[in-house]
Amino acid sequence: MHLRRHGITDTNVLGAIERIPREEFVPELFFDQAYEDRALPIGLGQTISQPLVVATMSQALELNDRMKVLEIGTGSGYQAAILSRLCRRVYSIERHRPLLDIAEQRFKNMQLRNVTTMVGDGMKGWPVQAPFDRIIVTAGAAGEVPRDLLFQLAIGGIMCIPVGPDATAQTLVKYTRVSDTEFTCQELMPVRFVPLLPNVAEESMDMEPDINKLLAWA
Repeated sequence: MHLRRHGITDTNVLGAIERIPREEFVPELFFDQAYEDRALPIGLGQTISQPLVVATMSQALELNDRMKVLEIGTGSGYQAAILSRLCRRVYSIERHRPLLDIAEQRFKNMQLRNVTTMVGDGMKGWPVQAPFDRIIVTAGAAGEVPRDLLFQLAIGGIMCIPVGPDATAQTLVKYTRVSDTEFTCQELMPVRFVPLLPNVAEESMDMEPDINKLLAWA
């Protein structure tokens, strides 16, 4: 009802959010806050987005069950799990291996078989799987939107991405590719996301995926 009051009208999105238990994607320390409309820490300086932002981005993608979607920033896996109920297949890239290992275990436990993941540099996208019908970026681009991502969209495809100079001044923007070289854009809402960055060093990627250790890292 909270999401409906804030403009979420897509019944498929609302149904997906109802079916995916958010408490499964937050550390045990925050179970009691799982259904508050706020972002929560998941370790390594990353967060699980607030439900309204997840719903807004999912609705803006205008998904159907035939689409192939690229997600940049797997994080906890919550957004990918929502997308898995709305499209044919989700390809999700995460730069932190420990977070991805935990997310993959959640997908396995919930039998979400249409989510494919990898550790990598999200700013480069997933060229071998392109083009994508939709792209969703769950980290903020400072300055220009990565060109690689824009041009991995199919013609008519949609990308939602936070854009702004820093986390205090970001806007969620919806890009639509209308031709080989042309895109339209629409500003949706002010948001606050962690920055979109290149891949991390291998030493961070090889650490044991323990959620309590993750939460202790800056």
